[in-house]
This record gives sequence, C-alpha cells and structure tokens, in this order.
Amino acid sequence: MVATALLALASAFQIGLAAGAPWGAAAYGGRAVLSDGALPIAYRWASAVAALTLIGVIWVALASASLVGRGSVSGSALTVLLWALTAVFVLNTLGNARGHHPVERWGAGTVTAILAALCAVLAAR
Repeated sequence: MVATALLALASAFQIGLAAGAPWGAAAYGGRAVLSDGALPIAYRWASAVAALTLIGVIWVALASASLVGRGSVSGSALTVLLWALTAVFVLNTLGNARGHHPVERWGAGTVTAILAALCAVLAAR
C-alpha cells in the first residue's frame, strides 16, 4: 500500500507537469523549464506517458500483493516486472540525485529510492 501511495503521488506530479503546472524546475534536471515555470510540449507529453506508466506500475504492485486480480499474468511475470522496476527505480534515484532542484534531488530521489526497495521486497516474496 505504501508503494501504491508513492506511485500515485508521483503520477499526480507527472499529470500536473503534463497539464502545464509551473513545476518544471523540479523535473528533468531543471533543464527544460520555460519562463512561466511549465515544461515545453515535448516534455509535457513525456510526463503524460510517465503518468500512465506509473498508473500501470500501481497495478503491478497491487496485483503482486494479490490486492487486485492479475488476469492471465502469471506470478513469475509479475516477479520479473518487479525486478525490472527495481532496477528502473534505482537508476531513476541516481538521476534524481543529480537534479539541481531540491524537490527533485531530495523529494523525488527519496521517493524513487523507497520505491526501489519496496519493489525488491515485493519481487523477493
């Protein structure tokens, strides 16, 4: 449940970025922010895709904990997905640690580090 709450928070942040919220300095290393604080359209599309992906990851976490149905997806496929997500979140944490904005560095970095650990715990079950 902690993983799904953090994933929902990250998804909401990405949805906000995609909608034009002035949080661009806290995303993508701060290198794409426009004068109004929003992101350029290409980055906004990237944030929309990221939000949809994170919503899919919520399903993976819930399905692996048997909190939602997993349909025809096997338990081993979920385990592989969780290990892959662990690696992705570790890499994302390293990228966030290099961010210029404190929200990206400390906020997002902490969230992705916790998500990496939680995905590893779910995968190892």
